[in-house]
Amino acid sequence: MIRVVLCDDHAMVRRGIRDTLSEAVDIQITGESASYTEVREVLRSTPCDVLVLDLNMPGRGGMEVLASLRESDSPVRVLIVSMFAEDQYAIRCLRAGAHGYLNKAGDPADLINAVRAIAQGRKFVTPAVSELLVDSLATPGTEALHTTLSEREMQTLLKIASGKKLSDIAEELMLSPKTVSVYRSRLLEKLKLSNNAELTVYAIRNELV
Repeated sequence: MIRVVLCDDHAMVRRGIRDTLSEAVDIQITGESASYTEVREVLRSTPCDVLVLDLNMPGRGGMEVLASLRESDSPVRVLIVSMFAEDQYAIRCLRAGAHGYLNKAGDPADLINAVRAIAQGRKFVTPAVSELLVDSLATPGTEALHTTLSEREMQTLLKIASGKKLSDIAEELMLSPKTVSVYRSRLLEKLKLSNNAELTVYAIRNELV
């Protein structure tokens, strides 16, 4: 039996994933969580072979969950199921330690196949992600500037691009306004831009929002 823990801050999404995976007789949902803090607690007390993880959550996001699992040398394998487009986040997540990546708009059958593949010790990517991986190997050094951003910097970019003020971003990410301001400065430097308007245009042109 493959033991799965779900982590997504939207209860309706968790229910959809749970219902899909429940169709497979060899998969059992052993726990659910809605945040970085909750998933760490669940994983400490609940048997888990595969963690189905969202990227965009309040406070610390999925990338930070990946980092925490890697630092603790956890045996739990991770499938990212996200609303973000594969061409923007899949390779980034795989490099961070994920074992598979799926878009939430994808085929439900892929979800079951992905969990099974990852539980067996294999990676799971869609044909679109496979093509991206081949392209990245064939043309090294041509990646977009935003691939160098940290998770916090990426979160800050997305929130600025959605029109939010630094004070609002600080509250949502549970950080001080000064810290968010530092992330903004790093964004401008790394992306070679000058202001929030240019950050917004960059995010739109690169289909990050």
